Amino acid sequence: MIPVSLVDVDAFLPERVVGADFYLAPDAEEADSENHFLRAPSERRHIDPRETASQLMERAVAPMLERVRARGEDAHVDMVLTNVTIPDRIINGSGAELVNRLGLKPAPEWIIDVHNSGCISFVHMIKIARQVIASGGARSALICNVANMAGQFFARPEMRHRRHAPIPGDGCGVAFLRAGDESPILDAVTLHEPRYTYDMNLSVDTRKYWEPGEGEVDFGFTNSGVQEIVERGNRMVPRVTTELCERLGTRTADIDLLVTNQPNRMFLANWRESLGVKPERHPDTFDSYGNLFGAGVPVTLAKARDDGMLRKGDLLVLSGFAYAGDFAAATAVRW
Repeated sequence: MIPVSLVDVDAFLPERVVGADFYLAPDAEEADSENHFLRAPSERRHIDPRETASQLMERAVAPMLERVRARGEDAHVDMVLTNVTIPDRIINGSGAELVNRLGLKPAPEWIIDVHNSGCISFVHMIKIARQVIASGGARSALICNVANMAGQFFARPEMRHRRHAPIPGDGCGVAFLRAGDESPILDAVTLHEPRYTYDMNLSVDTRKYWEPGEGEVDFGFTNSGVQEIVERGNRMVPRVTTELCERLGTRTADIDLLVTNQPNRMFLANWRESLGVKPERHPDTFDSYGNLFGAGVPVTLAKARDDGMLRKGDLLVLSGFAYAGDFAAATAVRW
C-alpha cells in the first residue's frame, strides 16, 4: 500500500468581522442562558453575498500551493474534493470552477463535490483521497471545505434575529495530500448512523425549498430533539476517536494535538474530558470564528500549526460528528 501524507494546510477567512450587536433587535428571540447548545460566540466572519465558495477556496489554495512549490516540492494536483455548506453551484458543484480559477492544466482526473458528511467532511474526504492515492489511482489531492451560511442565509432580515442565527461563521480550510511518508496518514475511522438523517433538515411549512411561497426557509432541529443530539455528539466523537487510537495501539490521552469540529463550547469541553486530552492540546476557535461546519477542522488545524502548537513527529488526531449525529469520523497523522 502506497503511504499518503498530509503535506500542508491553509485557511481563508472573510474580512468582515461581525459582533453580537448585528443580531439585536426589538423582536429578536431571547437567548436561553441555560441552553449551552445555543450559546453564541463573541464574534464570527461573514462572507460577502457576492462571493462564491470557489473564490474562497482559491484564496486559501493558491498561497498553499505556492508555499509547496517554494520548498522545491511537487505541487501537481490529480484530485480535487470539495464540500460547501450551502452549494452555490447546486447543479455542477464548485470543484470544476475552482480548477478553472486556479488554472490547473491538465485538469485533474478526479473532481468530486462531496455533499454529505457536513461538519466532519474534511476527514471523510481525506479518507476517500487516501484510498485512491494508496491504490495508485492518483498521486496528490486538494481537500477544500467552505462554510458560507452565516453571511448569506443567517444574515437575511427575517433570519438574523432568530436564536440560532449568531452561532455560525464563514470561512474556508484546505489541505494538500500527496503520496509519500513525510507526514503519513496512519488510519481513518468512519461511522454512519443513517437512522438519524431525518432529525435535521431545511424547513418550510408546505413547500419544497425551491418552490415560491410564504415564509423563510430555515434549518435546524426540533427543541425536543436537541437533547438527543447532544447525547449522540457526546458519545460518537469519543467512540470514533477511541476506536482509531485502539487500532494504532495508543491511548487517547497520548494524543499530542486533537483538532475537532467546533459546534459549541459544551461539546469541546465534553470531548476533552471524555478522551483525557488537556485543553492546551485541543485548540478552540469557536469564540473567534463561530461554528464553521466542515471548515472548522482545517481552519482550526491551520491556526494551530501557525501558532506553533504542532511539532514535527506529533500524533495529530482530527475528529468530529455531523448534522444530528448521522455521521462521525476520525483520522490520525504523524506530523
